[in-house]
Amino acid sequence: MIFEKVRDIIVTELAIGSDEVALGSSLSDDLNADSLDAVELIMAIEDEFDCEVPDSELKNIRTVKDIVDYLENL
Repeated sequence: MIFEKVRDIIVTELAIGSDEVALGSSLSDDLNADSLDAVELIMAIEDEFDCEVPDSELKNIRTVKDIVDYLENL
């Protein structure tokens, strides 16, 4: 459930197809997200899940799985 919501946000924010987003996808290497894309993506995730990702956690978010794991542990 969380993965599907995260995938939908990524698809919208990065304007890519849902088939391009896998749990193990690297945001930068596989999905070509630059630093601005990453910030916008995190902001959209914070809005959707009504949370705040601390700056200290951002460096640990490199893959779609990292996002899902973080949200599951809220």
